[in-house]
Amino acid sequence: MKIVACVKHVPDVQGDRAIAPDGRVLRDRGECSLDEADQHTVEAALALARTGGASGGAPDEVVVLTMGPPHAMTTLRRALQMGADRGVLVTDPALAGSDVFATAAVLAAAVLALEADGDVDLVLTGASSSDGGMAVLPVLLAAELGLPWASPATELTVAGGAARVRCDVAGGSELLDARLPAVVGVGRRLNRPRYPTSTTIRDARSGPVTTWTLAALCLDPARVGTVGARVGVHGAERRTTDADRVLLEDDGTAATALATYLVEQGLA
Repeated sequence: MKIVACVKHVPDVQGDRAIAPDGRVLRDRGECSLDEADQHTVEAALALARTGGASGGAPDEVVVLTMGPPHAMTTLRRALQMGADRGVLVTDPALAGSDVFATAAVLAAAVLALEADGDVDLVLTGASSSDGGMAVLPVLLAAELGLPWASPATELTVAGGAARVRCDVAGGSELLDARLPAVVGVGRRLNRPRYPTSTTIRDARSGPVTTWTLAALCLDPARVGTVGARVGVHGAERRTTDADRVLLEDDGTAATALATYLVEQGLA
């Protein structure tokens, strides 16, 4: 069984994010890395594959897929360090400025291309990225592939050619069954991502990574990038720092002061 984990290369949440005049986040400066949300995506794929939870027997293959600039290779290497078998990077200058619709189209084309050496049985994505936060990629990707979908998954099992997914919704939860192949958006509550080991870090340095362009996927450049975007940014500005923030210097009483403040604000 082949599991494809779609991940995103995003600016480091602890770094200084820069915004271009057209409102796009600049991904060619500062530190970028595997989206923290997608660490859960990779973990979900590995948990199913390494325990035989997907095929019920032999270990399955985990392919990590991303699109982005050439340096998005670091995100794939991070996923390989976690234990993924191989990576695929879709990179092309025409992709700059792509919206979520174009992203879904590109990832779908890559998933179909991966079927050249065996059927893809399960496609996992993050339920929502830490930079865009639109939370619609799973359903758009499923629509492109013509597959059933479920998101955000807080429980996920695979057996008998079907995925059983529990999704938390307002006021309760849904328990869904989807025949494979299917697309599942992984929620942060599903698991706790593993840490790379010295062995997986070493192996990741030479782990196989394939690079594809739009031409390799037979995709029209007019469908992606800024020219093909259906979603536009009208403006962007840095969020101002709250003027009423409280700074505490720890002289041994900071914990008590913090607890008191939370109570006073009705936060505890």
